[in-house]
Amino acid sequence: MKTQILIIDDEIGIRESLSAILEDEGYATLAAATAEAGLELIESGNVGLVLLDIWLGDAMDGMTALSIIKERTDIPVIMISGHESYETGVQAIQRGAHDFIEKPLSYDRLVLSVANSLRYARVEREKRLLEERLGRTTKISGSSELIESLKQQIDMVAPTDSWVLIRGERGSGKGLVARAIHRQSASADQPMIVVRCAAVPGDLIESELFGCTGGSIAGAQSGKRGSFDQADGSILFLDEIGYLNMSTQAKILRVLQEQKFERVGGSKTVSVKVRVIAATSRNLEQEIQSGTFRADLFYHLNVASIYVPRLSERLEDIPELVDDLMEEFKEKGLKTARLSADAIAEMQAHSWPGNVHELRNLLERLTIMRSGKTITARDIRAVLQDPDQDPRAIQERLPALFAVNDLKEALRLFERQYLQHKLDENQGSISRTAEQIGLDHSRLQMKLKNLDIID
Repeated sequence: MKTQILIIDDEIGIRESLSAILEDEGYATLAAATAEAGLELIESGNVGLVLLDIWLGDAMDGMTALSIIKERTDIPVIMISGHESYETGVQAIQRGAHDFIEKPLSYDRLVLSVANSLRYARVEREKRLLEERLGRTTKISGSSELIESLKQQIDMVAPTDSWVLIRGERGSGKGLVARAIHRQSASADQPMIVVRCAAVPGDLIESELFGCTGGSIAGAQSGKRGSFDQADGSILFLDEIGYLNMSTQAKILRVLQEQKFERVGGSKTVSVKVRVIAATSRNLEQEIQSGTFRADLFYHLNVASIYVPRLSERLEDIPELVDDLMEEFKEKGLKTARLSADAIAEMQAHSWPGNVHELRNLLERLTIMRSGKTITARDIRAVLQDPDQDPRAIQERLPALFAVNDLKEALRLFERQYLQHKLDENQGSISRTAEQIGLDHSRLQMKLKNLDIID
């Protein structure tokens, strides 16, 4: 599909001449006489660049429209005007415009600016994808029969357009499976949009998913695009979908059936092409029986079902997992240690209720707090058999915490243990945890991501 360039100008002659120039250069064009009409075209999707006149003569001027476009999207904007000063052009660049061109427009200047702006947007998109891939591994460690089967399922499902339901306990690696599917999919060159359903308050989840119009919810004066909008042409990963309320489930079902939805507070139907991958640690069949999950949504999502095994089901993978995690810690700048054979055996005897997340936390903690070059079975037992809820046990561990010479690492270690404990107390609910410890929901969610407690 050709790149569509939106021209917003109140002069019909300018719109027609710009359209002719750009179409001669191989671009497809859209045109709008007002900022409001232009914003509606942007919301409909598939706009790659905007040419925006500063002086429009209607209720909304170009500078205001520029601010709204940059708030809602990452579409590059070129400002054009024949009435404004150099200072106005500088102000437009400061507000996020990629370029400023004065009228009368030079053919060569216009074509060069459009090409440069589109190239810049493409490079920025590729940069974000590269950063995401480098920062988030898609390697699934292990060679057990269960893991080999899991890899084969991913290889079969990823190239298709099928919706996928990933099932497994908390910490088992459902997010890793979703990223592996995305990387092997036809949408690998587009970012996968992630919504952590358990982390979004119930009154905001629909605006998060479907977007909203200006003023329809608190704090969204100019409206915003939702996750389905952002995932158009790519994959939307709905993590812990079992936490969604019935009303939201019904709206997601409609998107799956029709690829259409309306924004919160709006009446205009938006069409998208989105592949949905969902994950859950809940028993959805029981949720259906209890009336808290829609059977029809379950059947739509369950086109391809992938089960991620518990760590206790694949204990033979622990040596490989340890090697890969230690390599990851080394890349982060930590001084890693060797694990003795009895340490590995001790780990393989553990039940791992927190799965791979628990293993990661254990190894990172021992890497930071160890006193020697080798981690032994005794070190493993000291952590695994030490009940976090016993205040005396916590006091006994303080000398080990004091042994960390880097204050930043010591604070990080304590904060991670504290937040993990509180999150477990609240069965993984970020909203309840935030309320319990007196922290803003969004700030807690950011901390949990930065501390690798959630994906």
